[in-house]
Amino acid sequence: MSEPKSLQEAIVYFSNPDNCLAYLVARRWPKGVVCPTCGSAKVSFSDTRRVWQCSSHHAKRQFSVKVGTIFEDSPIGLDKWLAATWMLTNCKNGISSYEVGRALRVTQRSAWFMMHRIRLALQDESFGRLSGEVEVDETFIGGKARNMHIDQRRRRITGTGTKDKIAVMGFLERGGKVRTNVVPNRRKRALQEEVRKHVEAGAALYTDELLSYDGLASDYAHQVINHASAYVDGKIHTNGLENFWSLLKRGISGTYVSVEPFHLYRYLDEQSFRYNNRKDLDDGDRFKLAVSQIVGKRLTWNKLTGKAPDVQTRPN
Repeated sequence: MSEPKSLQEAIVYFSNPDNCLAYLVARRWPKGVVCPTCGSAKVSFSDTRRVWQCSSHHAKRQFSVKVGTIFEDSPIGLDKWLAATWMLTNCKNGISSYEVGRALRVTQRSAWFMMHRIRLALQDESFGRLSGEVEVDETFIGGKARNMHIDQRRRRITGTGTKDKIAVMGFLERGGKVRTNVVPNRRKRALQEEVRKHVEAGAALYTDELLSYDGLASDYAHQVINHASAYVDGKIHTNGLENFWSLLKRGISGTYVSVEPFHLYRYLDEQSFRYNNRKDLDDGDRFKLAVSQIVGKRLTWNKLTGKAPDVQTRPN
């Protein structure tokens, strides 16, 4: 059976545990299985237990394909993990943990944990600065008070306007990728530090008229669009990022409804992954890319819920 190209085909294909194992092994160890602890290629496979054993004597000699990935220590089968990964990487507006839980017959709590582990795999692994023509914009993310339960409203709404919302900054390289980052505020120092961190000097920079961007012309070909008079002036606009913000907020408001501020960057990673891979890749290819990024990433329940320090922070 050929590799899946749709959700229906994926569910059928990954219902066979042999297909799950073969799919992950081919992408994790294309040159042959090696021990994740010592790197030795001298390993033997147990068909009954579906684990390998390293010939060298050391701790953790036995390992499964889950070891060293986002799936590690999860009792949930790979058939459900891979179906969840397919849904999250290909649903344009995201998918809620309640829906995943119902579809895969796991608890909502388990589905929520699975989704965050998959989002960790979707983090952009490139570190170079953006170049060429780059749009820069910022927005605020936060629930509307009228949509909140009264207890949530009392806890989260303490002022008016943008006081209880989270500032998010975005960078879009035209013809390339979008990047996002949570920022402490929209003041000049915070925004310009982010610009210099993510955009190569000399690039053509397009922003709105926010005064915090004043002074960037010394390092960039900075041009401003004044939204009070127009939204487009030739090449000068931030419409690409406005489109991304629209997709992001549709997912957060319509699908996830309420996102805690300390988890927001995970949802930004999710939407950025889908946006950056929307044109050149179909559903099957997007899924393959996500699976190729599962190794070397670990998120435990304690780290996710703040009971343990999260040493694996988001790359900037």
